[in-house]
Amino acid sequence: MPELPEVETTLQGIQPFITNHRVKKIFVRQSSLRWAVPAELASLLEGLKFERLTRRGKYLLFKNDLGIMLIHLGMSGSLRIVRDGDLPGKHDHVDICFDEGHMLRFKDPRRFGCILWQDKSQDTHPLLVNLGPEPLGDDFEGKHLFLASRQRSISIKSFIMNSKIVVGVGNIYANEALFLAGINPKIPAGKISRRRYDRLACSIRRVLEEAIHAGGTTLRDFTGGDGNPGYFRQSLNVYGRGGEECNSCRKPLCEIRLAQRSTVYCTRCQR
Repeated sequence: MPELPEVETTLQGIQPFITNHRVKKIFVRQSSLRWAVPAELASLLEGLKFERLTRRGKYLLFKNDLGIMLIHLGMSGSLRIVRDGDLPGKHDHVDICFDEGHMLRFKDPRRFGCILWQDKSQDTHPLLVNLGPEPLGDDFEGKHLFLASRQRSISIKSFIMNSKIVVGVGNIYANEALFLAGINPKIPAGKISRRRYDRLACSIRRVLEEAIHAGGTTLRDFTGGDGNPGYFRQSLNVYGRGGEECNSCRKPLCEIRLAQRSTVYCTRCQR
């Protein structure tokens, strides 16, 4: 699943080709995604420009004077800039063509992604209204995690993967951040001290920033918006390395299933 660094990398890759470029035509070959692509999308956007492209959590927000087009990549979705006229593949469901001769192509083999429309007259979209703070934003700190975790018995790993607590920390980066912070992923969130949460908040920010700088993580379906693979996987400390030596203490890493997710950690370094 594309996580926050992959979505941010996609945003940076496609942004120069999207903002202030006029939409010429929209082709929807498959509208049955996680939610149906709005039938009126083409009539709303053809002939207009997107003034801004931003991100909220894992949602890409294409903004103009009429409203916002929301795109989520789901489990296997991707966005590419291709030449106008390039033939679509089997899972290329939507093309947004621009008058400069290029297209934004949405591909999603599993069809768990979505393309939705939010009119400017409406309040915040229901999918965005309950999202927690951005982990790269100024308002994200250990104090927020500590206060939100009081009396919570859920594991710390599941806690930081809850988008109502903090957005964009998926399975890969939850594993990596907990390793950097030296925290066992199984510990109940409510039993972690404020000092350790301060360290964890810094670790979450660090691992996400490093992944964005490296271009995201290449795992199965993901490549960046420029079509190139991400390279952060070469720097993973624990994720996908169960049974291998810990990079810090050389003890074999332990791999378990936690909340139905692969979880890898060092029983010596993470307490």
